[in-house]
Amino acid sequence: MGTEFSLVNYLNEGVESIVKGAMKASFQNPKEAKFIMKYILESKKAAKKRKTFEEKGQHIPPFLISSITSSCNLFCKGCYARANNTCGKKSNKDQMTSDQWEDIFKQGKELGISFILLAGGEPLMRKDVIEKASQIKEIIFPIFTNGTILDEEYIKLFDANRNLVPVISIEGDENKTDARRGKGTYELLINKIDSLKSKGILYGTSITVTTENIYNVASKEFIAELYNRGCKLVIFVEYVPVVASTKDLAPTDKERNYLESEQARLREIYEDMIFISFPGDEKHSGGCLAAGRGFFHINTSGGVEPCPFSPFSDTSLKNSSLLDALQSPLFKKLSAEEMLLGEHKGGCVLFEKEEEVKKLLI
Repeated sequence: MGTEFSLVNYLNEGVESIVKGAMKASFQNPKEAKFIMKYILESKKAAKKRKTFEEKGQHIPPFLISSITSSCNLFCKGCYARANNTCGKKSNKDQMTSDQWEDIFKQGKELGISFILLAGGEPLMRKDVIEKASQIKEIIFPIFTNGTILDEEYIKLFDANRNLVPVISIEGDENKTDARRGKGTYELLINKIDSLKSKGILYGTSITVTTENIYNVASKEFIAELYNRGCKLVIFVEYVPVVASTKDLAPTDKERNYLESEQARLREIYEDMIFISFPGDEKHSGGCLAAGRGFFHINTSGGVEPCPFSPFSDTSLKNSSLLDALQSPLFKKLSAEEMLLGEHKGGCVLFEKEEEVKKLLI
């Protein structure tokens, strides 16, 4: 792709750069070095599988996002999931069983999928599913967690299964984090992070970027603190306005351009860290990566959706294979209508085209 940024290539190269860093510290962290070296070989095998499907006319995305529960123990200010009723106190009677999730993970392995992001709700509330994921060593499972219920048992699980990568949500410094997630949350998360570092466990952070915190979370000081505490992955996620009154929190072109330039600088400074922005990095990939172009989303009941911010589905994995789900009528229509292309004003392309997406389901 010349000098253009490729998210897939960057992730593959980023994993290798982490290996180099791990190897330098192999005497202190042999588990991590051994796992990542093995994973590099597995990721190359996965890429060959995807290429074989591609040659047969079937595109396989390298990533999946799986929301394994709708339950959460926090009530974060401006939470998108609670606003659209995909997270909260509603009944979980229709949620997928751990065996059903295990089957999906195994199907993903056979298709050559390299990363499956586990989300929620709060995914650590489904230890049964996470234990199933731990056994699929060919896939890395980043687990997007608020971190508050990360206990010694989970640390033991992560220590024994290096394909499980906790990604802890943090909003910047203490004031920014506590303002959104509750007083005392920042101090609690720092303690959890330090516990992960003490075990040499690979972990990352997920940061919801708003107009209020962007200059804090992209600062040299904040990133340096994360780096010194052992963080190897930083994911910047643009805030999605849940109601009209919060639109001023969504990054504008000014903030997005700032984040892009700062992220490029950070990638040069910290070669053994991975920095991703969503959906910012998508514009270098020819449009939105949802609906199977780069990933798609599986909701708690097995419904296949374009992405978490476009929660519409016409296909369920309870009665369809992962491969067949990629031929979802909705996904095909989104591609045919070229709705995945174009710039976005904030959040994501499909979030802004909600009414148009709904019409495709008719």
